[in-house]
Amino acid sequence: MADSRLEARYRRADMHEPVLVAIEDDVDSLIDALLAGPPFHDAAHLVSRARPMTGLGFPDHELYVGVNRDAQVGALVLLAPETGFVASVGVLGSQIEVVYHVAGHGTEFPADSEIPLGLVRSAVKEFLHSGGGVPTCVVWKPIEVAAEDSDDDQDPWGSSDG
Repeated sequence: MADSRLEARYRRADMHEPVLVAIEDDVDSLIDALLAGPPFHDAAHLVSRARPMTGLGFPDHELYVGVNRDAQVGALVLLAPETGFVASVGVLGSQIEVVYHVAGHGTEFPADSEIPLGLVRSAVKEFLHSGGGVPTCVVWKPIEVAAEDSDDDQDPWGSSDG
């Protein structure tokens, strides 16, 4: 049987040894940890072990999940071959600047991408159960991502380490 767990990275300790998410309760625990965690640890980077790797050995996809404990909303950004870069569609005018943090590293989300927290939970559960498929419970919009200069300080996973 294929490994359908998600690898979650959201704290500094998880960067090289991810937290494994196997069941819906694990998804809820992850979201709860983001909501209750320290400042600048309000987002997670998720990959599904059920999806293929690229020719270079990296996942062919990634899902970023950010949560706002004060407003009880969150946002999603997905990169997958079948979608390109897409973000959750929130209420227009919900927030102009949306920044969440994976292990202290800021990650910008598009404006108007915040959705109710219950929908964030549902989308991550669907991502888990579908083996890393695109969650259909969320409306997605394409986004453009600016290329950044390579800088080891910006790479919490150390993927540029020799």
